[in-house]
Amino acid sequence: MRRRSIALCAALAATALVAWGTVDPAPSVDPGGPRAPVASNTTVANVPVAPTATIIASPAIGAAGVSPVVPVAITVVHGAIEQVALTNPDGKVVAGQLAGDRTSFRITEPLGYGKTYTWSGRVNGADGAAAPITGSFTTLTPARHVSARLNTGDGQTYGVAMPIALTFDVAVTDRAAVEQALSVQTSKPTEGAWAWLDDRTVHWRPKVYWQPDTAVTVTAKLYGVPFGENAYGADDLTAQFAIGRSQIARADTQTHRFTVIRDGEQVADYPASYGLDSDPERVTRGGTHVVMEKTPATLFSNPKFDYTDLPVQWAVRVSNNGEFIHSAPWSVWAQGTQNVSHGCVNLAPDDAIAYYQTAMTGDPVEVIGSTQPLSGADGDYYDWTLTWPEWTSKSALTT
Repeated sequence: MRRRSIALCAALAATALVAWGTVDPAPSVDPGGPRAPVASNTTVANVPVAPTATIIASPAIGAAGVSPVVPVAITVVHGAIEQVALTNPDGKVVAGQLAGDRTSFRITEPLGYGKTYTWSGRVNGADGAAAPITGSFTTLTPARHVSARLNTGDGQTYGVAMPIALTFDVAVTDRAAVEQALSVQTSKPTEGAWAWLDDRTVHWRPKVYWQPDTAVTVTAKLYGVPFGENAYGADDLTAQFAIGRSQIARADTQTHRFTVIRDGEQVADYPASYGLDSDPERVTRGGTHVVMEKTPATLFSNPKFDYTDLPVQWAVRVSNNGEFIHSAPWSVWAQGTQNVSHGCVNLAPDDAIAYYQTAMTGDPVEVIGSTQPLSGADGDYYDWTLTWPEWTSKSALTT
């Protein structure tokens, strides 16, 4: 029994040696001499040092003459924003948005002209150190603020020839910059273009008449836009409107007829008298006019032709040179046979009121047979007298 127990213990010892590996023998010791060094396989790792946070401001701290509509932001590298604010000279905080990872902040509203804006806040760096957000910048001060007027209004409905017109209160030098700030969106595919009709006026019109029932949004993001000579846009403008049914009036000065085509079908044919053919100053101008406004009663005056405060009913203006479509009971005898007016389209009272009731701002009135063409000097809406190549050549962005 004793021998068997000794053998079992020896077997267990051997198993332990297999599990844990062999044991190096103890180093030899020279009696009376120094102990021999012990070999080691241990490696000491390099511990990385966390980088310091870097704060990047856009525009740069201390910048001057900054556009009030440029992107403004604070970005942090190797850190996170704990708090941040941009304030104007009155201490009002500018609206902004902090990124989800807290590494950037951008403002979400335009700034003012000629103001100093100041940053404040704190950043926590990856190295655990805090750093302040400080500094300021100044926006530009225009020599003049430019205002504009848009001819279309929200919720209004216009005819298929309606141009979009922007009129500025000063001459525009940098037309390209202004035109780039303008856009037109339509609910139906519509090819169109902007054209500068003079140094204060830019119009947009489609290549062909609008499609009926088109929804239109025009946007003029003019605030902060350089107009040239240190003049900048005062405000943005926008309008949402609709194009209604198609109604086209055709005025033939030689057959003395005035016809109305609505949605592709002729719905009226009236006898008419136009401007006296023998006098170039009285001839009704040829080309496509556009209905500009209408009034049930007004007074006409033209001292040159010896009439002042003449009462006129059912007057539909089609140019700014004095051309109207209106009731003319005094010329019924000539309507349908000869031209005797001073440039207007004369209709009998019943015919005039019938047309007036259906006319809409933006409707086209196509005058044919005239010896004198409608021109820019005659009225605001001469857009359709220009061919499409002529129109597009007036864009400031034409290359």
